[in-house]
Amino acid sequence: MAIDEDKRQFASHVVDIMQVIGPVYSKRMFGGHGIFLDGLMFGLIADNSLYLKVDDETRPAFDAQGLQPFTYQRKGGSASLNYYQAPEEAMEDLEIMRDWAVPAFEVALRAAARKTRKSPRLPT
Repeated sequence: MAIDEDKRQFASHVVDIMQVIGPVYSKRMFGGHGIFLDGLMFGLIADNSLYLKVDDETRPAFDAQGLQPFTYQRKGGSASLNYYQAPEEAMEDLEIMRDWAVPAFEVALRAAARKTRKSPRLPT
């Protein structure tokens, strides 16, 4: 039970500090939490670590800091998603969090726009 409480408290802390970019909220999923703004997931929490959504445009900033991608085990080995660990200093500093969270949300916006363009159009 204490482990679940630790996870909940960490997710609550992330949501609190993320308010710097807007009305962020979390949802429990996959044994962790998804981090959302305006209905778009741009972060995830696993094992009390925050991971932020990346793409080819933002990944170099994470690589330059030596931050690691989120990986998980599945049949045949490990897999990764387009989420990288947030820097530790962002967890305690609103300005640093803003500098990392805003680009992550922008990645989510770009991904949503690509999905919308690829959706089949209904006949009129």
